[in-house]
Amino acid sequence: MTPAELAQQIKEHARQIGFTLAGITVPEPPQHIDVYRRWLEAGRHAQMAYLADKTAIERRADPRLILPDCRSILVLGTPYSNPGAASPPNETESPSGRLAAYAWGADYHLVLPERLRALVKFIEEKVGHPVPNRWYTDTGPILERDLAQRAGLGWIGKNTCLINPHSGSCFLLAEILLGLGLPPDQPFTADHCGSCTRCLDACPTRCILPDRTIDASRCISYLTIENKAEIPAELRPKLGNWVFGCDTCQVACPWNIRFAPKTSDPAFAPRPGVANPVLAGELALTPQGFNQKFKDSPLKRAKRRGYLRNVAVAAGNARETNLLSALKNARQDDEPLIREHAQWAINQL
Repeated sequence: MTPAELAQQIKEHARQIGFTLAGITVPEPPQHIDVYRRWLEAGRHAQMAYLADKTAIERRADPRLILPDCRSILVLGTPYSNPGAASPPNETESPSGRLAAYAWGADYHLVLPERLRALVKFIEEKVGHPVPNRWYTDTGPILERDLAQRAGLGWIGKNTCLINPHSGSCFLLAEILLGLGLPPDQPFTADHCGSCTRCLDACPTRCILPDRTIDASRCISYLTIENKAEIPAELRPKLGNWVFGCDTCQVACPWNIRFAPKTSDPAFAPRPGVANPVLAGELALTPQGFNQKFKDSPLKRAKRRGYLRNVAVAAGNARETNLLSALKNARQDDEPLIREHAQWAINQL
């Protein structure tokens, strides 16, 4: 079997197990590493100090520092639900919140590793011997969108998302570093954003920067997930009813409007009542209730105190007086973070 034939079989098997996008690149320094360094120097990573770790920066600049035997990198994509296809909230239960579409189903950190292990096993069976490897899915010190562009999966759009011309940007990335030589795919060199600025215009906090990076400290996804402290008071009204993540720039993107699949990988199919959670009910979630409702869900990342903090802000932005009772109860919560944001919401009402 030639290396080209092996690469084709690997990609076909990857698609069979759920990776609808698959490409191969070389472990050379990423093209945008200098952009990344300048982004860090400008403090645009907010409180995500782990991104500025010196060792991690060095590894992002050279994948061979992660796997010295690395000869090729397999880059993969799995579709999740189209955020523009969310079912409308039940008017009898409004007001409701919104979650980023990737969080409607199971946590990809739990789903994709099993598939990556299965793909490595397939590769080793094909070549007849163990293959040095390391795999990641948003968990390792690599510039995955840069690698994906070089593997031919798409281009990095103005909203910083990787956009595939046939499926938009609603997919999750994963990578396998391999101590195995495989022919690389042609990099995706075209930029199909053109003069369009819909994503920039749609962003409520204006966090998208001209160099295709974001100011994380103003990004709703950062504020509602990675941020563990208070949400700045001046930004709270701009969160609208987002309670975990944000899809605004993706919903506005013409490539998603035209090409993003209406259905997702079955593992990430929406769980009942998740896409439009009823705010009053969420404010009443006990620690046990939170853990039970969001078992194996990405929302566990925000923890209960962060999630109810977000829900309280959404409740304040809803300006519905029928939320006062739930907010007053939340104001008595054991978590100071929840109490403070519940009081802010009460003040808005």
